[in-house]
Amino acid sequence: MSERLPERMAGMAVFSRVVELGSFSAAARSLTLTKSAVSKQIARLEAHLGVQLLRRTTRSLSLTEAGRAFYDRASHAVALCRDAQAAVSEHTGQPIGLLRITAPVTFGRSRLISLMPEFLRRYPQVRVQLVLLDRPVDLAEEGFDLAVRLTERLSGDLVAREVGSFSYVLCAHPHYFKGVARPETPSDLARLNCLRYGEGETRSVWRFQGRKGHLRVNVSGNLTVNNSEALHAAVLEGVGLALLPDYLVANDLRSGRLESLLPRWIPQAPFGTKVFAVWLRERHPPPILRVFIDYLLEDGRVKAALKGR
Repeated sequence: MSERLPERMAGMAVFSRVVELGSFSAAARSLTLTKSAVSKQIARLEAHLGVQLLRRTTRSLSLTEAGRAFYDRASHAVALCRDAQAAVSEHTGQPIGLLRITAPVTFGRSRLISLMPEFLRRYPQVRVQLVLLDRPVDLAEEGFDLAVRLTERLSGDLVAREVGSFSYVLCAHPHYFKGVARPETPSDLARLNCLRYGEGETRSVWRFQGRKGHLRVNVSGNLTVNNSEALHAAVLEGVGLALLPDYLVANDLRSGRLESLLPRWIPQAPFGTKVFAVWLRERHPPPILRVFIDYLLEDGRVKAALKGR
């Protein structure tokens, strides 16, 4: 036969990924190829087979009758190849390939990135692409293997493992209180400049848990920011008070650059306080994904990173 089997297998793998993700762009991102490279692979495969596999328009993508029959067999063949590679990886103990991860910007920059050097030293044949985004990500559509999410609720179509948790701290720079009385109860916050996370008039109610129950306080301030690091910077400049995640301010509290307020009252999280690793439900998760999840869970690694250790 004149055909080269590895080239045909690559074409089948690309074709299968296009069908699974529903678009050339998503498949390209997942496979770290250009969209034109994906298109060329599909064109070569169709030319070799002598049939059209996909119907393509500017707005939709669908399988032809021949494409559906071919996908049923090609996807099985690709799965077998992946299983074979997984068996080799498990045998050698050295996962190989690219792992695409997404995480919130602040958490990724301040904590997740610190976990990468040891992981990459341990698995030298693994490449990690970390994409930091403060928006919901569709793992299948955007071609990510894993997402780190800070939340309380997760979609039921994903597999998730809790890898850590954190809390919020009401804090301010000591200079803010020159000429301003420190709050003694949450009710005192109504007279102070409370900086908030979000957009517009969001998060105008803060909730606290005390020994005698819950307390809601309507707060206001002259600055609202949709980024935790920017909010943190404003607090360090003495602009006002804010609720910030403890992993972001741990070093500042230890050094005295910031002080924690209302120690007898526990701020109720404006967002979730659990850290999850989430991934798509697959019959055989690739070894590279499994070893990274195990790494996050190992010896409370994420919990230590959250505390700044």
